[in-house]
Order: sequence, then structure tokens, then C-alpha cells
Amino acid sequence: MLQQQLTTLLAQTDIALTEKQQQQLVQYVELLDKWNKAYNLTSVRLPEEMMIKHIMDSLVVAAHLPGHHYIDVGTGPGLPGIVLAIALPDTQFILLDSLGKRVRFLMQVKHDLGLKNVTPVQSRVEEYQPSVKLDGVLSRAFASLQDMVDWCSHLIDHSGKFIALKGVFPSEELKSLPRGIKFEQKIPLEVPNLDAQRHLIILSKD
Repeated sequence: MLQQQLTTLLAQTDIALTEKQQQQLVQYVELLDKWNKAYNLTSVRLPEEMMIKHIMDSLVVAAHLPGHHYIDVGTGPGLPGIVLAIALPDTQFILLDSLGKRVRFLMQVKHDLGLKNVTPVQSRVEEYQPSVKLDGVLSRAFASLQDMVDWCSHLIDHSGKFIALKGVFPSEELKSLPRGIKFEQKIPLEVPNLDAQRHLIILSKD
């Protein structure tokens, strides 16, 4: 059922995934559904809805990540980090969350799916120091743009980007960006079978 749904959704996009990648995404949804019953990892309860609201919603970002090292702050159950790690096997993702139960789930996903390019980390974002130079900070429904920049500024230098997955275009948030932060680009995203606006907002340091 989920495999068929994924195939149908992918057919509405330009996203090309191998059979193995598709199987990993299905397996991830199955794990999320199973763990969600005990750990309450997401408010989305039905696997069919997860496929649209979590998997496809994250997958559409993959084409816009040119670098090789990213951190997903406030990753929760691995969104968008796990999905992007499956879609981009040559890109490394640090998955950061402050809650132990979420990080335990991520370790299980990493193990079960055989993902070599994810590093789950339990830490508050303000206290985390990356050991590699990061191309970008990812955040999905984590915080306002201002908070994201305030809390994550130490994670990247002037060549890195702040990449925020947003719903409606956040014009008010963009007006109150701190000094030294530049709005670079907005990318409208189309998510199959999702009747809601989605935007990718890219910021950088001046």
C-alpha cells in the first residue's frame, strides 16, 4: 500500500529515486508509525498522511541542497534530515535534537535502514559545536527565522546558508531579521496531494 502510494506521488514530481531508496522511505514510515504509538513523535497519525506531509514535504527540498554537510536542527523524528539522507546518499547530515527519545528513534532508523550518512546527536543547538565545516543549517517547523539565526549562527561561516522550510511565505519574519543576515532566495515548493503553501527560505551572513 505505502509503496504504491509513494510510486504514485513520485510520478507527480521530477524526483528520481532507486528502488532501494523507495524501500527505505517506506520502512522509515513504518518505523515512525510503530514508534509513534509509544513515543508520540509526530501529530500525524496515519502512515498514508505521513507519506505526504512528512516524506514528500521533505523530499522536494533535496534538489536545492548543493553542498555535502548539513545539520538539521530540531530534527524531531528526523524531518527533513532522514528523508534527505535517503535521497542524497553522498551528503552527510547531522540530526540534532534535545530529546533523548527522539535521538533513540533516530539511532534505530539509522541502524535498520543502514544509513551511513546520518549522525544523530542529542544536544541543545546553542551548545553544539560541529566538527566539520557545514554548508547549511536546515530547519523545518523549528522556530522563527530570527530564532533560527540567533541560535544557529555559530554553526556556519559566511559561506554557509540558513535553509528554512516554511509554509506561507514569512514576510513579517523577514522584516525583523537581525543585522548581518541577508535574505538570499525564496523557492516555492510543490508537494503532491498537499493543499497548502510551501516555501524554502534561504538566508546567509553578510
